[in-house]
Amino acid sequence: MENFDKKVKEILEFLQREFVGIRTGAASIAVLDPIKVEAYGSLMPINQLANISVQDATSLLIAPYDVSISGEIEKAIINSGTGLGVSNSGNSLIVSFPSLTAERRVMLIKLAKEKLEDARVSLRKLREEIKSDILKKEKDGDISEDDKFRQLEELDKKIKEVNEKFDEMYKMKEKEINE
Repeated sequence: MENFDKKVKEILEFLQREFVGIRTGAASIAVLDPIKVEAYGSLMPINQLANISVQDATSLLIAPYDVSISGEIEKAIINSGTGLGVSNSGNSLIVSFPSLTAERRVMLIKLAKEKLEDARVSLRKLREEIKSDILKKEKDGDISEDDKFRQLEELDKKIKEVNEKFDEMYKMKEKEINE
């Protein structure tokens, strides 16, 4: 069960990262996390190349540590497919978050459902691994039949709790998208 708890934590972190990456109309520094910039001969995250702050509800201010890479940061954001607007003043960049259209909201909710389903599939695979391990232990005589049923019941209880957590995370993201 220790292995189960560790893997469940990884799945929850995966879903959280995926949901953070789904951009809403509000400015969030986390939306820039997956974007990599070609700088100094390698791909680097923006937060290692610049100071990033929330300017207001719909824009971020990026102040590069080295202004000579402003253009590369701008290009990386534009090419990221996030739909963010970027204006370069030379010393800093302003990233604007356009308001969401109804069509875009529907698409983002659909994307969030896909991410939720990916997490559920991972959880089902984990459940099957643990369940077959429990059945193997009982078959090998390492645990009694009563222990098998107790462990399977505990596993199902934990799976239900994790699925409830998934639903809670999804509902929060859906609400965020619809605001």
